Amino acid sequence: MEKLILSEEGVFPVVYDEKGQLIKDCPKTGMQISGTVQGEGKLAGVPSLFIRLSGCNLRCIWQKEAGDFCGCDTSHASFFPKKTQTVDVSYVFNLVKHNIGNMRHVVITGGEPVLQQVVLAKLCQRIKEELELHITIETNGTLFNEELCKWIDLFSISPKLRNSIPSPEKLAQYDIDYSAPFKMHAQKRYNLEVLQSYIDLCNSSNKELQLKFVVGRNSDREEIITDYLNKLTNYHKEDILLMPLGANVEELHQSSPLVLEMAIANGWRFTPRIHIELFGAKIGV
Repeated sequence: MEKLILSEEGVFPVVYDEKGQLIKDCPKTGMQISGTVQGEGKLAGVPSLFIRLSGCNLRCIWQKEAGDFCGCDTSHASFFPKKTQTVDVSYVFNLVKHNIGNMRHVVITGGEPVLQQVVLAKLCQRIKEELELHITIETNGTLFNEELCKWIDLFSISPKLRNSIPSPEKLAQYDIDYSAPFKMHAQKRYNLEVLQSYIDLCNSSNKELQLKFVVGRNSDREEIITDYLNKLTNYHKEDILLMPLGANVEELHQSSPLVLEMAIANGWRFTPRIHIELFGAKIGV
């Protein structure tokens, strides 16, 4: 049977189980309804239901302008996926069906969801054909699968800058061993061919794209231009988004002024992280 590996929160926030029965526990949002809002990007503020898959091919740890470090804000789905759910496509589909209510948007996120591309494509096909929902996929832009792409409406791609590389110094701060997944990050994070494939697909179809760069240092600007924008073709300037580095409200407030100024000066879009501002650094919101 076709299985997906979900993170501990899986499909969220929900108030009904896969059979449509009311769940006793309140969602982490504190609201007695399914759903939350998309916190980032072009659809920030849009009511959405999320599906978080477990596992990632990257290991991001950033350094802020002040010199301190900032780890991945979904490390439970990427670095250390200890609590996972291995479930059928039908189980996930039924959770979406019973909890979607008046919402029309589903967001597939991770980790890196494209790692599970074959089975994920079958889930997205059912969501699209049977529920006719808008599907966003949040990906690091290192993997591409044509069959999966057929069912996606918005590709929210977050290319990882050099600042994301988990150096031994960064890992020591978090008491993490410099193992193979961390050593491979620098080689895997940068894939212009895959990014160009997404751009070309969107230009030849009615699908949408956003290139959402996590920014924490002034030096990130030159890298975005030199390593990405000068080498990619046929993208649209309005598709370039800058998102402030930060896994909690305090970190976001530290990095936002720098990122806002950079976005305005270059004519790029600034994206907030509404879910962190509303709910803090909680899982399942």
